[in-house]
Amino acid sequence: MKSKRNLTRFTYETTAFQGWRLCLSRAGSTFTKYFSDKKYGGPKKSLAASETALDDLRQLVDSSRRVNGKLSQSTIRKAEKLLAAA
Repeated sequence: MKSKRNLTRFTYETTAFQGWRLCLSRAGSTFTKYFSDKKYGGPKKSLAASETALDDLRQLVDSSRRVNGKLSQSTIRKAEKLLAAA
């Protein structure tokens, strides 16, 4: 499986973690979440979960209003809560 935009595949044999990393940067804020193969039941299921979370996060961040070119604090909290629930 290849990495995709905003999703990176981690399959290093020397580390304990194998799965996908979601990383999205917008307006000075970076959101990161790891989706483990072990937790989600395999690479395809963890990819599906990470793609769903990425779509929801993009929709939230891109439709939010900006304050002086940055994301508002309420938007940042909503995004962090969305990632925690994923």
